Amino acid sequence: MERVHERCAGLDVHKKTVVACRVAQQQREVRSFGTTTDELLALADWLRAAGVTHVAMESTGVYWKPIYNILESEFEVLVVNAQPMKHVPGRKTDINDAQWLAQWLEHGLLSASFVPEAPQRAVRELVRYRTHLVEERTRETNRLQKVLEDANFKLSAVASDVLGVSSRQMLSAIIEGNDAPQALAQLAKGQLRHKIADLEQALKGRVADHHRLLLRLLLDHIDDLNQRLTELDLEIGRLLVPFDTDNLLDRLDAIPGIDKTVARILISEIGIDMSRFPTADHLASWAGLAPHKKQSGGKTYPARVPPANRYLRPALVQAAKATQRTDSYLGEQYRRLARRRGSNTATIAVAHSILVIVYHMIKRGTAYFERGAEFFDQLKPDGTRKWLVRRLNQLGYQVSLEPLAS
Repeated sequence: MERVHERCAGLDVHKKTVVACRVAQQQREVRSFGTTTDELLALADWLRAAGVTHVAMESTGVYWKPIYNILESEFEVLVVNAQPMKHVPGRKTDINDAQWLAQWLEHGLLSASFVPEAPQRAVRELVRYRTHLVEERTRETNRLQKVLEDANFKLSAVASDVLGVSSRQMLSAIIEGNDAPQALAQLAKGQLRHKIADLEQALKGRVADHHRLLLRLLLDHIDDLNQRLTELDLEIGRLLVPFDTDNLLDRLDAIPGIDKTVARILISEIGIDMSRFPTADHLASWAGLAPHKKQSGGKTYPARVPPANRYLRPALVQAAKATQRTDSYLGEQYRRLARRRGSNTATIAVAHSILVIVYHMIKRGTAYFERGAEFFDQLKPDGTRKWLVRRLNQLGYQVSLEPLAS
């Protein structure tokens, strides 16, 4: 088998140790290192001494990150999926794993996972942490509603937001010991004042001291989470300035279903350099929005979408669900598919379409146009333009080919 890399290395990464196998002039040498910074610098010196150019290691939890940070400036580092290692026959040892990785890398049999540059990784960590904080705030809000239900308060049945201005004043009064229904109902503001009678009935509860303690602790935690989210948003906005080329955030925000939060997640996860993905289909497959191919005996069987990025795909699914009631092409696509294939299939299909749109907008530097001559000018084949004009007119849009005439 042809050798692709003459000088390379394979690393079997663990929490406390790294087993390295370097290949130089068809000779293999194995050595173990620790995972402290000094040990990793010694690993880099050991690889440099043999003239190693490429290094491969498994994506084991987060243990690969310190090694990647040390080696990325001097070597071509490949972070690979550890799944193939489970199917290697023979004894499973750390030394064997490192040797297998080195051998596969030597013959060019490994494909690297997408690891962005350091600036994008910094934005990604903050955006992902923000996602976790939002999830934690949602959990705390649900716990708050459970406490209210346990205290026989039906506030959520009348007020749409239990953390709104009126609801917060009512909860503060309950915590302070004022649980009279009439007095609590008079704290309502705005449109909620039209439901004074319903509020008086909903706020007749049996609150105990432990309920007041739980409500106070939950509200304090929610306020603390909101403060952290505000601080994170400021820092994320500052770090995203180099990525917001040609008002990219505003251009992505114009896509139906996408807001500034989803746009930030998109940029932090896929970046602005689309050369990493040869086509939009490659990006969709990486994001887990393309089903597996399952064929046997000339028959194609239904297949599910694979597990993938747990931050990007949920954001796109959320954006796809937001298009259900919009008067747009994506909204019509969802409704058309939902009637035939069901809501879940339609959601994944629309999320796939949104990601394809995002890919071409970032790659070409164009804006999103739901209708108009600018949108059709980007479509080169005349047949495609005519089909889209005919289809959009069927959907009720007034579109013609006249602006395209030269």
